[in-house]
Amino acid sequence: MKAHSKQPLTLAGLMVALGIIFGDIGTSPLYVFKAIIGQDAVDRDLVYGGLSCIFWTLTLQTTLKYVIITLRADNKGEGGILSLYSLVRKHGKWVVFPAMLGGASLLADGMITPAITISSAIEGLDIFYPHLQTVPIVLFIVLVLFLLQRFGTAVVGRLFGPIMFVWFSMMAVIGVGHIVDVPQIFWALSPHYAVVTLIQHPDALLIIGAVFLCTTGAEALYSDLGHCGLQNIRVSWIFVKACLLLCYFGQGAWLLEHEGIPLNGGNPFFMGMPGWFLPFGISIATVAAIIASQAMISGAFTLVSEAVRLNLWPKVKIIHPNMLKGQLYVPSANWILLIGCVFIILIFQESARMEAAYGLAINISFLVTTVLMTVYLRNRHIPLYLCAAFLLFYLFIESVFFIGNATKFSHGGWLTLLITGLLFTVMLCWWWARKIKNRFTRFVEVADYYELLGQLATDQSVPLYASQLVYLTSANFESEIEEKIIYSILRKKPKRADIYWLVHVDVTDHPYTGEYKVNQLIPGKLIRIDFRLGFRDEQRISLLFRKVVEDLVKNGEVSIKSNYDTLRKHDIDGDFRFIVLEKVIMKTNTLKFMERIVLDIYSFLRKFSLSEERGFGLDSSFVTVERVPLILDSTPLAINLKRIT
Repeated sequence: MKAHSKQPLTLAGLMVALGIIFGDIGTSPLYVFKAIIGQDAVDRDLVYGGLSCIFWTLTLQTTLKYVIITLRADNKGEGGILSLYSLVRKHGKWVVFPAMLGGASLLADGMITPAITISSAIEGLDIFYPHLQTVPIVLFIVLVLFLLQRFGTAVVGRLFGPIMFVWFSMMAVIGVGHIVDVPQIFWALSPHYAVVTLIQHPDALLIIGAVFLCTTGAEALYSDLGHCGLQNIRVSWIFVKACLLLCYFGQGAWLLEHEGIPLNGGNPFFMGMPGWFLPFGISIATVAAIIASQAMISGAFTLVSEAVRLNLWPKVKIIHPNMLKGQLYVPSANWILLIGCVFIILIFQESARMEAAYGLAINISFLVTTVLMTVYLRNRHIPLYLCAAFLLFYLFIESVFFIGNATKFSHGGWLTLLITGLLFTVMLCWWWARKIKNRFTRFVEVADYYELLGQLATDQSVPLYASQLVYLTSANFESEIEEKIIYSILRKKPKRADIYWLVHVDVTDHPYTGEYKVNQLIPGKLIRIDFRLGFRDEQRISLLFRKVVEDLVKNGEVSIKSNYDTLRKHDIDGDFRFIVLEKVIMKTNTLKFMERIVLDIYSFLRKFSLSEERGFGLDSSFVTVERVPLILDSTPLAINLKRIT
């Protein structure tokens, strides 16, 4: 499994990795031990058992599965659940379902992460102000964070790395200060304590759910592979993991010094800080929480843009706030995440009540990655027994975590499943409806119309519709064309043009491609252009088409001069007109019940999605939209009519 990551190992790359990749997992110490201990008095065995579980979870789950194995499944240097899906989608049609489920759970995580991380940081103020209402403060920060997304993160992004370096260093230093006083805390490195705790503790499942929170940012390591590169992530993870473990073991040491004392809802992370340091600690924790939230939001934008290209999400507006590669702003996704995040904050009020919802979202994405990675490993000719061992081992671990998180269903886990289910339904219905429409799209042999189209192009009795007439076609084969395009040209209203263009867009399995092929079906009269674009490429068809035509004219392969005598005399180019055929569903009783439901949902989603011309980046002033019906009946229905005199 040779990696293709193009990012070299550099100090700048390491700092970027600290800033945009490890924010989520780096802020987990804010709430993990608080969730493990809960409201009970500090118990020595639970501290050792919890620490042991944390250490082995970070080792087996984050380090082995993600940093060592999954990061090697790069798609031309890019990572993430949909990049992985693009690598394996040709090896089984069923893989689209776990991919959609994983994407939905990551979008749900994008709503929960800002809520729980920022709440955890602000709740540190409880030490100074025990009855402080933190919800308004958290809501204000969240609102500002989401409202700033439209301006991009290029400027503040440069500060993320140094700030997170300070954050991790601070956690390590404070942790070491407590470990020095209780060095026997390192006994927790033995897996014996983890096994005993999980077998004997009466609340073992709740502990498992709490421990899982320590690895919640592991998926981000893979999603942001393209931003930093394999080596930068792996090397920086050594530093990050060391700081995290020192922080966790430092909290454990502090807890052992307070054995038998109930925390009363207090957070060991802040309670273990020196009093004089607390203002600074709370401030840097808040900034780190905002950075972690920003990383998840940016990841959600990238996920949505990929899903749109792969036809797994409605076409939505995607903005590039600046010229930096990877800088995206998706207004619709931003509002969805903001509304969901505010909704979560208002429902749960405090971070302790958000933990159940948080764990389930990431747990689902972990399970999906395990399944898709197994398919990837098998198709890279890894021996079957190793693939089976990987699948069974991690399915077992993550299923145990899932059961632990599921025990909190009534305490908040229901919200995660509800949000994930709704997002999955959107993806499924959009994908399924396109399958239904494609099933009933009829294609004809384009060669059968060569002569007729050639004659129409020179028939002066037919008014000239446009000098250059361009149709977007979904026909994958050059020999075919949609019947509706022929209908539009010949029958709906005869459309004479000097040149007919057929433009087809093929989304490849690679993130960035940018290729095209030209085939002159009727030389100088009927020309087909096939674009091959990556699933992260922006589909600006107007600009791409113009570039191709300019190259063809420059090479003398085609002439686009107007055939009007006056315009040709002055060497003026002819006009271009794009025709977008909007396929209207004509539902009949030949559709299955579920297909009718899917198409109803699809029609509803279409109201909020971009039109075809805007989705392909066409200039609306040169576009004509024609509504054509899709007749879904494969055989005519029997119609009883009687003619009377």
